[in-house]
Amino acid sequence: MLFDTLAYWLFFGATLVLLACLRDRPAKIALVLASYVFYSGWDVRFCLLLAASTAVNYGFGLWIESAAGAARKRALLAAVSFNLGLLAVFKYYNFFIESMASLLGIDPAGALLNIVLPVGISFVTFEGVAYATDVYRRQLPAVRSKTDFALFIAFFPHLVAGPIIRPMDFFPQLGTRPLLTSEDSRWGLREILKGLFKKVALANYFAPIADACFNGGSYAGAAVPAWAGVLAFSLQIYFDFSGYTDIARGCARLLGYRFPANFERPYLSANISDFWRRWHISLSFWLRDYLYVPLGGNRRGARRTLLNLLIVMGLGGLWHGASWNFAIWGLYHGLLLIAHRGWQRVLQASGLQAAGARPLWQPLWIGCTFVLVSLGWVPFRAADFAATRSMLVALASWPQLDFAAQHWGIWLIPLASLIWCRLDRQRRCQDWLVERASLPTVAAIGAIALLCLEIFGQFETQIPFVYFQF
Repeated sequence: MLFDTLAYWLFFGATLVLLACLRDRPAKIALVLASYVFYSGWDVRFCLLLAASTAVNYGFGLWIESAAGAARKRALLAAVSFNLGLLAVFKYYNFFIESMASLLGIDPAGALLNIVLPVGISFVTFEGVAYATDVYRRQLPAVRSKTDFALFIAFFPHLVAGPIIRPMDFFPQLGTRPLLTSEDSRWGLREILKGLFKKVALANYFAPIADACFNGGSYAGAAVPAWAGVLAFSLQIYFDFSGYTDIARGCARLLGYRFPANFERPYLSANISDFWRRWHISLSFWLRDYLYVPLGGNRRGARRTLLNLLIVMGLGGLWHGASWNFAIWGLYHGLLLIAHRGWQRVLQASGLQAAGARPLWQPLWIGCTFVLVSLGWVPFRAADFAATRSMLVALASWPQLDFAAQHWGIWLIPLASLIWCRLDRQRRCQDWLVERASLPTVAAIGAIALLCLEIFGQFETQIPFVYFQF
């Protein structure tokens, strides 16, 4: 069930009504069952894998907590190996076999597994690793309640595409379920409406433009169409993924739980480090806490710090998908982070750091960062090396202005988005919807927005969320 379909909202409405009749443990059991019903919408077999992962990780938590010394480390290693093993088998086995076969010039057919990639497995395994590590570090006691742990793993708003929930943030919310307040209702409805608008009106608008340019359509190979495709995908993936997150956070809030923010206007970042503090925030925190820090972080000298950045970003890129293009995207961002650190040292040594931070220079830094990030989306979106190379060659070719003249409309929404960010930079309009607008007003605004989307036919365009493939 996709968030932008009628089937999901009928399911969600029924879940809300059911939970309104229940309290505490019965409500949590009902929510676990609802999550499995949601997950079975893709393939019932996925539920067996989800249940097995839940049971095994629950046991690992108890084992890690009860063990001491070397046995405790072995228990953690077993838990991490189990979760990464699931990811390796279902997501990466065929990819590495095909890569090795291509390198050796042999036929891989006999060694490949005929398996389906379970939806959201990357997020499920990351939750398992985070839980085991937090218990090992004594930041969290092992969870005794099987219902609570099952809800942590399977909770449907974040099951398929995040955000990645930190165990220490989620489990404290599983005490007595609070009553839904009017502020919770307004906040949840606002996030859902905002997310639906981002996905249905914006992301789905830019997707065909990006597809036409990246998939070798009639506009492929020329500079202006190539840049239009890159810009379109940059906006598509932001509106698509942040829209999903908004809907997930809104649904969770209406169900009585709070999710952290996952985006903070990333395309207004003034440098690449700032971008990663604003983009997919839950993944950035996960990579920092469970990969960068265990590798040594910045505690083992400058060279090791730079190597750690490359390793973390390369693996973070590969986490997105079984393709070397994703690894290239991750390594590209790792190199950008390294370059930014070097640039900061140069500015500091020359005494120009304060001058560069002046408001006068901010539009330039924001523009440069956006271009660098957008170029990084080329290998992320392109199908393979050849498509990446073709797109980069097109970006560097002589511009043909006929495309820009014929399709000037594609620039209107980016321009409107920039104007909106400028006008509402203090988020007064959003805060008004939560703090002062009545529920009928919020509902009326939502109904009008949905009606407009229906009039323009946006609901007829069913395009899956980009991050569902990860």
